[in-house]
Amino acid sequence: QVQLVESGGGLVQAGGSLRLSCAASGRAFNRYNMGWFRLGPGKEREFVAAASWSGGSTCYVDSVKGRFTISRDNAKNTVLLQMNSLKPEDTAVYYCAANTNIATMCRAPNDYDYWGQGTQVTVSS
Repeated sequence: QVQLVESGGGLVQAGGSLRLSCAASGRAFNRYNMGWFRLGPGKEREFVAAASWSGGSTCYVDSVKGRFTISRDNAKNTVLLQMNSLKPEDTAVYYCAANTNIATMCRAPNDYDYWGQGTQVTVSS
């Protein structure tokens, strides 16, 4: 198992930046592909970005491409989500999650096995 704890959320004006961090504890962090999801008001949980176990492969939802960057540091058991040029529609609770199947890491939440508790991101207009 792996335990995940997100941090770095907050309130920011449109156009600003935030960096979310997800700290993992437990066994073999580098065995897991890591993803970020978000749950906005009145919306379903949405895939945002993912990085493969090595960090060599990444994927993003179209709405964040060019603005968000996912990265991971396996030595520190950490995955980051750098969010730039934030928009009000990015407002959501952001969750990190762990997946063991690289073929499905860019898909729906059901393909992920372990989840953090989430961190709130609010972007004001």
